[in-house]
Order: sequence, then structure tokens, then C-alpha cells
Amino acid sequence: MDDRRHKRVLIYSHDSFGLGHLRRCRTIAHSLVEADKDVSVLILSGSPIIGSFDFRARVDFVRIPGVIKLRNGEYTSLNLHLHIEETLRLRASIITHTAEAFRPDLVIVDKEPLGLRGEVQETLELMREREVPVILGLRDVMDEPAQLAPEWSRKNVVPALLRYYDELWVYGLPHICDPLEGIAVPSAVRQKMRYTGYLRRQVPAHHPIDPATDFAGAPFLLVTPGGGGDGAELIDWVISAYESDPGLPHPALLVFGPFMQPEQQAEFQQRVARLPRLKAITFDARIETLMKRAFGVVAMGGYNTFCEILSFDKRALIVPRTRPRLEQYIRAARAAELGLVEMLVDDGARDPGLMAAALRRLPEQRPPSTGVIPGLLDGLDSVNRLAAQWLYRQAAQPGLIALRG
Repeated sequence: MDDRRHKRVLIYSHDSFGLGHLRRCRTIAHSLVEADKDVSVLILSGSPIIGSFDFRARVDFVRIPGVIKLRNGEYTSLNLHLHIEETLRLRASIITHTAEAFRPDLVIVDKEPLGLRGEVQETLELMREREVPVILGLRDVMDEPAQLAPEWSRKNVVPALLRYYDELWVYGLPHICDPLEGIAVPSAVRQKMRYTGYLRRQVPAHHPIDPATDFAGAPFLLVTPGGGGDGAELIDWVISAYESDPGLPHPALLVFGPFMQPEQQAEFQQRVARLPRLKAITFDARIETLMKRAFGVVAMGGYNTFCEILSFDKRALIVPRTRPRLEQYIRAARAAELGLVEMLVDDGARDPGLMAAALRRLPEQRPPSTGVIPGLLDGLDSVNRLAAQWLYRQAAQPGLIALRG
């Protein structure tokens, strides 16, 4: 029996590497089902570790075969002995057949308008034929215009935005960051943009303290490079600071991230073992709990970590990456201008004394809440409201779908 009073949301995330896309989509899915008991959400994801996370009732996922981006910019299959083109055809087929079978009332695509190498275009055409509303979700910063403009031109993004998308939800605020700044897009695209505010995070329930992360109640710093695939420099710099300045006043917990190379983790663990004020773990799927317990945070400044810093009102030192994208740098620089965080630029030399001095200053920082910004963390409330408008639109209002170009 198909009771269409129960609404269905399909969320797509390409997830070639890292944790950012998966964690953002999971947060949105949980918020949607918490706000409406008649909503179910299915996440399509290529993340190899999606099964490590807990999901609420009425949220489930379909794991599509994983891919990974090589240093030369090309993609390859993550686990299967398949040519990348075969893997992409398999992924596209799974995505389309899942959408056909699930029959969503709303589709949310994360970041990539046509998916990885165009893998969702067939599904978008299907949704267009069925008059299913489709949303593109964008983080607050994409990249510097000089990089984003040619990338979008190469991927033929603007025609896709006009043809397939009813709205673009920007998970931020326009006076902090505009993800399309410097990009020539038609006014019809701008008219589809809806700024939501940042996505507030919560501490998971019933998460006991792991002895490996316990400092006997003493204040500690949380050091996190997110997924960790490109975070070795940050971890090395912090360890070097404690090696050079044993008198640093606060202990620190290092969370390497699940994508940091095992050899690199082993080397860091050996150095941490010689420093009584440091502890290290590889991964915690409920890092929000660690964030809440810490008195301050040292991070690279990805979107999810930034949301957590704001949500838990933590003093933070951001050390953004600048390759292959300037996304983290742009976000951190703007947040520092607004007094929400402090930023330390990685100059390549990574002087341990410079990091130690920044760590000593961290307890004296103002928490983000001292800079009052209206609507800063209204993202999930806005997403719930916007989603409800599409899920419960009147069938006699075809003009809503006609917003597409």
C-alpha cells in the first residue's frame, strides 16, 4: 500500500573523498525527519565509510560504488577492479533506478549540479518529466572565482541550473559569503537562490566518554583536520609545537581522520606517545561530542567543522588549506574579519614557535557568540521550512515547477 501522505526526500551526494558532503547531507536528513514525522529520507552516497555513522528512524542510505580523485585530477575506482567509465555507468544506473523505485517527492543534490562526471543527469531528466521539484544545496563557499568560473563552464553548469533546478539553497548568509561571487550567472539563477544560514549541530545522545579521549576533566584542545586526507601538515605542526614548547598550558586531543594514510598516523602516534600532554585517535563518528567537551578547537576550517565551532560556541584557531581549492581560506578569512575565529596561515615553513604562540593565545579569544549575527545558525529551520513548501505544494500550482528555465 502506497500512502502518499508519507513524503519522500531523495538526497544525492557524490562523496568521492572526505567527510564533508556526507556529514552535511546526514545533518539535513535528520533535521527533515525530526521536523515532520511523515517524511522519510534516502541518501545516495559514494562514501566508503557511510556505514560507520548512525542514522535516525526514517533515514536510510544506498551506497554507490566509490571513486577517488588522483593527484593528476583524474578519477579511479576505489575498490572495484573496473575502469572508471564502467564504474561511472554503474553508479549512474544505480542512481536512476533508485530514484525510479523510491519515487521521491523532493530531490536535493549536494554541490555538484550534474553529479560526478554527469552521473545524475539522466535522473534529473526523469524528475523533470515527473515534475518532481529538485534543489541544489551549496555550501557557503565553493572556490575562488578564477577557479570556479572555468570549472562551471567546462561542466556546463549554468544550463543545468536553468533546466533542472527549482531552487538553490545556500547553507550560509549572503553578507558573510556568496558562493557565486565573481561568477557570471543569469539573473534567473540568482532568483532561485535561498540563503538559509549555517546548519546548527547537536550533541548525539548517549555517547559515553572514551578513556582514550579523557583528560580527567581537565580543559583540552580538540585538533581535527576533518576527514584527514589532507590534514597531515596541521597535525605535524601542532605536534611540533608541543615538542618545542613543553610548557603549553593545555593538553590536546588529536583526531587524525579516517582518510589519513596509516603510515602517517603510525608516525604521529609514535611522537604523541612521547608527549604526556597529547592524546590521539583515528576517528570518532560522533565528533560533536568531543567538540562540545573541548574548550577550544584547532582545525582546517571545512564547512562542517565551522558549523560545529559556531554551534558549540568554541574558541577556534583555523589553519586553512590553500590547495587544491581556496574554499577553506576564503571562509576562514571572512570569519576572522567578523571576529568569529582566529586564522593562522600555513606558510610552508610551519615554525613550531608560531603555532605554540597561537595556541597560548587561544584561551584569551572571544567565543563566536560575542559577534552577534542575526540568523547565523538558522540553517536547519530554514531547510525544513523550504522543504515543506515543496513537499506540500498544491497539485493545482504547476507554476512552482515552471520556475525552471
